Amino acid sequence: MRAEYLLRGFNFLYFGLLALFIPFLPVYLAQQGLSVSQIGLVVGTGGFVTLITQPLWGLISDKTKTIRKVLLLLIILSSLFGYLLFDSNEFLWLVLFAMLVYFFLMPMDPLLESLNFTVAEAKKISYGSIRTYGALGYAVLSLLTGYIMSYFGVNSVAILFVALGTISFFICWVMPNAPVSSTPVTMDGLRSFLHNRKTLLFLLLVFICSVPARMNDTFLGVHIHALGGDTELVGLAFFLAAGSEIIVFALSFYWLRKGKELLIITIAAFFFFIRFFVSAWITDPLLLAILQIMQMLTFPIFYTAAIQYLYSIVPVEWRATGQTVLALLFFGVSGIIASYVGGFMYNVLAGQMFYLFVSGMSFIGTIFGVYLYRIYEYKKQ
Repeated sequence: MRAEYLLRGFNFLYFGLLALFIPFLPVYLAQQGLSVSQIGLVVGTGGFVTLITQPLWGLISDKTKTIRKVLLLLIILSSLFGYLLFDSNEFLWLVLFAMLVYFFLMPMDPLLESLNFTVAEAKKISYGSIRTYGALGYAVLSLLTGYIMSYFGVNSVAILFVALGTISFFICWVMPNAPVSSTPVTMDGLRSFLHNRKTLLFLLLVFICSVPARMNDTFLGVHIHALGGDTELVGLAFFLAAGSEIIVFALSFYWLRKGKELLIITIAAFFFFIRFFVSAWITDPLLLAILQIMQMLTFPIFYTAAIQYLYSIVPVEWRATGQTVLALLFFGVSGIIASYVGGFMYNVLAGQMFYLFVSGMSFIGTIFGVYLYRIYEYKKQ
């Protein structure tokens, strides 16, 4: 079977696993009796774990010049500890197994994105034609998980988690590895990349915009429950968010232009601001769930443009590590701040002021994006 077909299937299943873990972990912890602050503590600590494990596995992948074999190891361990996590109800076990899932599941994202981009380049197809299936998997499993938790109980997710992980393992087993760069891996190449002013400003932009996005991801389900919504509605919200990404990824070949990445990122940051500002004024949980369709104007546009921009400035031999740095900011460092600060802010400010605070951060990101666009892209025109 052609590599891109297998990779599309693996994207569907892996992002389906993320759909079980990212939006429903806070919901599951809440139903086990944890407070919002405790949930923030667990998710924030998971961010610290991600901060360590993503560079570790990215470095291992670059040094061994293989992504597929690393993914095989990570997927089997993620499946095991994911099952144990969603089958536990004691605080200490919940924290331990959650940290282990963070350790093995989250590093797969930048590795898979690197594989997606590399295979797309080699096959001369668009990155979005592969990544679309990840969005589809996230959407389908978000909706399905909401109903499964509602009708079969919250612990039923454990079986679904290990089933998806097992199928993912066998698909990855027959999936070919990515083409390997012939350029030798050198620390000087990585050092020059990370010390470049243009690179650092770009990573700062990603960080500023990702913190409010991760705050929303972490506490959206909690807020829907606070407004009177149920678990099915949480599933619907994330289904609409991920489902709206599909067409954006699929059409990325048409809208993503080289040399325009910073402009596209800035536009996406502005729509993050609009989305969160409107969220502050919604009191109907169903309307809040429906609003998540604005995801199509935010995350997929922002992240796809960021990946393309990153790959234009990172040394070829350090692509997996460069992708890890990007994911580390968007899902790791920002996740820590989003969870700790977000949990505190949600408790202190409640829903409306929380989202006004989040939208304000997105507005700052928009202004900074305009500044970078003017100094790096606009002046070239």
